Amino acid sequence: MDASGRQRPTMADVAEKAGVSRALVSIIFRNQAGAGRETRERVLRVADEIGYRPDSAARLLARGRSRTLGVMFTVHQTFHTDLITGIYPEAERLGYDVLLSGSTQGRSEAKAVEALLSHRCEAVILLGPDARPGYLDELGQRTVAVSVSRRVPQAHVDFVHSAEGKGVRQAMDYLVELGHHRIVHIDGGRGPGSAERRRAYRAAMRRHGLEDRARVIPGHHTEDSGVETGRLLLAERDSGRPLPTAVLAGNDRCAMGLLMTLTRAGIEVPRDLSVVGYDDSHLSHLMPIGLTTVRQDAVLMAEHAVRFAVERLENGELQPREAVLDPKLVVRGTTGPAPAE
Repeated sequence: MDASGRQRPTMADVAEKAGVSRALVSIIFRNQAGAGRETRERVLRVADEIGYRPDSAARLLARGRSRTLGVMFTVHQTFHTDLITGIYPEAERLGYDVLLSGSTQGRSEAKAVEALLSHRCEAVILLGPDARPGYLDELGQRTVAVSVSRRVPQAHVDFVHSAEGKGVRQAMDYLVELGHHRIVHIDGGRGPGSAERRRAYRAAMRRHGLEDRARVIPGHHTEDSGVETGRLLLAERDSGRPLPTAVLAGNDRCAMGLLMTLTRAGIEVPRDLSVVGYDDSHLSHLMPIGLTTVRQDAVLMAEHAVRFAVERLENGELQPREAVLDPKLVVRGTTGPAPAE
């Protein structure tokens, strides 16, 4: 049925109205020889009049192909939305459809992936997967799989991610140049890229001679994590511990939560405290003052992921590959010189 609940026109309906056999209609829609020009034009005109569209998905499945890429994403992760926006045009350019399946607090990544496979997706693109390495490797043995934003050594999947360490180094060098010494990092927990960002933060503090001031606050890639960190820092200030002069958040969502909490408490950003995010998701442009953040090129990452999947589907001999893209610090309004100590 169509969206209004009416029965969709069938090939038999076209044949009856055009006065030809169903087999001849099938030949015409497969663009095969066997029908005269006038008959072909009449059949196509009738099909257009009654709104018949051939079921391309059924034809592809009959040939053993669905030409559909499945995308597993985490609901509410804004950077995943940016990646999906880049996946669609590249998949369409290469002749593939896209099917989405989301993971939520009550729906596991594995369930989201199995739903894609049950709908005959030929390959799966995993956005920031949190699954254990063994599962990713087993999935890669079953089907073509691409992991975006998370690298798992030895797993039989393609990887597309940014050079996390390089992005953090850019942010940290910039903050130190502005005179910041009390720089706190909000950890992203098990989120994609978190371990690399945490290591790069500690390494940067050591490199700048600030190791004794390094502080990693446990968190997650959510606004709530930023809110909780803001409340913690404010409570510490009230008990006599000075605020940090800068915070490197685990991602943009975390940075947004932190900014909301601090500004509501009367902390002026960046006069009193500077904030840097990570991802450069579309959220970073929506604040009254733009968020300084480390940009991951979502479109380029999406294009690499789609091409990796399609190239392996169409050339089964290809082994899994890895693309590491350069991040870039984008300076906006949430960072400025460190306040006088």
